[in-house]
Amino acid sequence: MDIFSFVTLFGGLAFFLYGMRLLSESLKKTAGGKLEKLLNKATDNKFKGLAVGAIITIAIQSSSAMTVMLVGFVNSGIMDLPQTVGVIFGSDIGTTLTAWILSLAGIDSGDNVFLKLLKPSVFSLIFALIGIALIMICKKQRRKDIGTMLIGFAILMQGMTMMSASMEPLKEMDSFVSIMTAFKNPLLGVVSGAVVTGIIQSSAAAIGILQSISMTGKLTYGMAIPLVMGANIGTCMTAILSSIGVNRDAKRVTVIHVAIKLIGTVIWLIVFYAVDAFFNFSFMDNPVGIVGVAAIHSIFNIANTVLLFPFSKLLVKIAHLIVKETAEEQEFKLDERLMLTPSIAVGECRNMMVKMVTKAKDGLDKSMDMLSNGYNTTDFDFIKKNEERVDGYEDLLGSYLMKLTTTQHLSVEDKNRSSRILQAIGEVERIADHANYLSDSAEEIETKHLEFSDAAREELNKVIPAVREIYTMALECYLSNNAVNADNIGPLRIVISEMCDKFKANHVERLAEGICTTEQGFVFNDILYSCVRIAEHSLNIAAIAYRFKHAGSTNPDTYMHDFKQRKDKDEKKYQEYVKKFNA
Repeated sequence: MDIFSFVTLFGGLAFFLYGMRLLSESLKKTAGGKLEKLLNKATDNKFKGLAVGAIITIAIQSSSAMTVMLVGFVNSGIMDLPQTVGVIFGSDIGTTLTAWILSLAGIDSGDNVFLKLLKPSVFSLIFALIGIALIMICKKQRRKDIGTMLIGFAILMQGMTMMSASMEPLKEMDSFVSIMTAFKNPLLGVVSGAVVTGIIQSSAAAIGILQSISMTGKLTYGMAIPLVMGANIGTCMTAILSSIGVNRDAKRVTVIHVAIKLIGTVIWLIVFYAVDAFFNFSFMDNPVGIVGVAAIHSIFNIANTVLLFPFSKLLVKIAHLIVKETAEEQEFKLDERLMLTPSIAVGECRNMMVKMVTKAKDGLDKSMDMLSNGYNTTDFDFIKKNEERVDGYEDLLGSYLMKLTTTQHLSVEDKNRSSRILQAIGEVERIADHANYLSDSAEEIETKHLEFSDAAREELNKVIPAVREIYTMALECYLSNNAVNADNIGPLRIVISEMCDKFKANHVERLAEGICTTEQGFVFNDILYSCVRIAEHSLNIAAIAYRFKHAGSTNPDTYMHDFKQRKDKDEKKYQEYVKKFNA
């Protein structure tokens, strides 16, 4: 075996991997998102998940791509962790089809034309011809994608043919025989199979290499079995890499995938070799053919599914034990069992709402500090993280309370309490959004080295304290049900709105006189816009508090409109705010 044999081997492997990738990506494009929709809809029980996982993996020809898809779905919240278990098992079974397709290369066709057409080295060339014709002639993208899929398959099979050809000289090498004999050690075989597959990140490619080696006649069943088991462990490497930077439930998908492979390999190794010790399987030293490797691959994955599928819930628990919840994750939990006692459930939602309001205020305080005192990375990062947490509170409270109110019988008081929370969470979340926008403005001022004019800076120093006061008063008003403070928020909102309109007009004049630049103007207007919106959302929160404080005396259909109307009694307070903030 010379250097050209190694070039052919690794060149064939490159063709195989690229063909597999091209085939997988074009199949997903051809499906037009239907595979993802099918996966999401058909996993309401684990048996459907098993079938869907197998079907989609057969379609896209990659269990690694399937697992990466699951990690993405769980990370984005489209799927729950328990839904993925059945799909993973199905994916393990579906991926074995590739080995059976590759095994067609071992057909002894003789002079039979039909059998010759079944050989991948022949029909893959026909596929390539059809594929390139579709790409060059057709105008519709879907047909071009089908052409790409056929070419991907042809490249894959050509890679397999090249790998098989590179192995041909090994038949006569004594050193190769001695190396292969070492793989009779089951542990060495498993580790070697896992390492090779982990490096190339494709169990299909690893099994393809084994099938190529099997064509030399030097690979026995005793060597192939642990190597195949190891290859199944190594394929988890892609899932492990895809779990970097995702949420904890998405990481648990990877843990489940690895656990299935590891537990299954350990158990079946012990069982298989224990039985072999008693009965001394005669086939262990027999050469394994290309079909035999495919059979071992299928039998292992099917046996693994039969063994572990009934313990799907246990696998989820194992994933939770390995990837533990942080204190922050535990914070985002509402026990559905509390719904049996609605008053307690609403009380827990109230406690979480307090946390949400506090987080929103913390973010706003820090964004205002940055606008007044200058940008700093610590506060900026805090605001970004804080806004995500407020979003999390909104999603959790909204879904929990909707389920509570639609599935349980609530008292009038509990209905009012839950309604009060549901109406306010959107307003609080929007306030946190504007804290985020203000932090972006502070960062832009810093990174672009923008310097506001003295007049613009003076105007910001007037409006920022007013905005601080209105949202502080509104949030405290909501938490304490202080209707008196609620009445004071309306006049302050008007003052802030008038200040911002006036300051925008002043800034236009400064732009015309060349005192300020257009770039400064965009940032200045963004800040004023957020100030107005914060004031509006603060007024809405106060109106919600006002309504429930005066539940019997307000019209639930018009209270928001009535509350926002400027009243004669507000004039005194309005003048006080004008004087206080020098508006």
